[in-house]
Amino acid sequence: MDQSSGKLAHWLALYMCKGLGIKTLLALSTNYSLGSLFDLSHDKLLKLGLTANQASNLLNTNWQQVSHYEQLITLNNITVVCIFDALYPEDLRQIASAPLLLFCRGDVSLLSAPQIAIVGSRNATPSGLEIASEFAYELTLAGITVTSGMARGIDGAAHKGSLAGTGKTIAVLGTGVDIYYPKRHKLLTDQVLESGLLVSEFLPGTAAHAHNFPRRNRIISGLSLGVLIVEAEIKSGSLITVRYALEQNKEVFAVPGSIKNPLAQASHFLIKQGAKLVENVADILDEVSFTYDNNVCSKEQPIQANSQCEVLNSIGFEVTSVDDIVRRAQWPIDKVLARLLDLELDDQIERVLDGYIKLSAGR
Repeated sequence: MDQSSGKLAHWLALYMCKGLGIKTLLALSTNYSLGSLFDLSHDKLLKLGLTANQASNLLNTNWQQVSHYEQLITLNNITVVCIFDALYPEDLRQIASAPLLLFCRGDVSLLSAPQIAIVGSRNATPSGLEIASEFAYELTLAGITVTSGMARGIDGAAHKGSLAGTGKTIAVLGTGVDIYYPKRHKLLTDQVLESGLLVSEFLPGTAAHAHNFPRRNRIISGLSLGVLIVEAEIKSGSLITVRYALEQNKEVFAVPGSIKNPLAQASHFLIKQGAKLVENVADILDEVSFTYDNNVCSKEQPIQANSQCEVLNSIGFEVTSVDDIVRRAQWPIDKVLARLLDLELDDQIERVLDGYIKLSAGR
């Protein structure tokens, strides 16, 4: 979209017009230039099929408010992608109630990259966080962009795992793309912005509201080839994303867990309903129509020498839990999980039921 030509103002005005939905705009666009609607009288708008309220709201557009949002967009270096633009992802365009506008910060080319969404509980276990991070890491190495919602728990772990890989990750926000939410993810949001993409259908400056987050879930699934659920309770909001995925004919993947873990309930329910049980990234790649590099375990960064790696030095030849490793290494858990994955791929440690063990140097 040419944001300096005046078209942006029209799109913002259409977006902000109460009662004027995407279906009506799509229908009108087949015969009329939407920008020309602002030059028509109330009677002519009615003849085009608009209701009296829609016509009145359009003619009473608050152009001062439109100008305010244009300034925020420029100030925050936001790219606005309209549903009629070539940059708009085709898969998202096909869903019911596709957003008219996407407000983006970062690498906009990722919108059309092959994506897998990773979702789950905000109160995930250390094991769940590790699994989400590991799947995200390996998916990015396979050339797939990981999409999630920047929430606490599984979402955050998915973004962190992606950053430890190629950095290609999309955070779909329930706020404006200029808002940090949750605030604890300020650094993570900035890191995603550096190599990935922040996306929202909400105007800049939009604060967090509970009703916005279920709405953003349809975008998370709509952008993706499939949705992976790691840990979630049966009534989890993550199942909203899964429901959207099913409606959009997307693949649904689920990581199984212990029958004694309430956070495994959603995965087990979905598996019973036909979701694919996954144990590794290959299980996902086998299902999605995407040609990928089989060398998913190739490492771009060398492992630190044993004597310099606090994480490796925190693991004994006996089973060591992730909690003990974090405590001994005194590193953040996301950094520990990323390093554990590197060490495991380098055959220096092995993951077992209750943690990790160090392997002998000669193995």
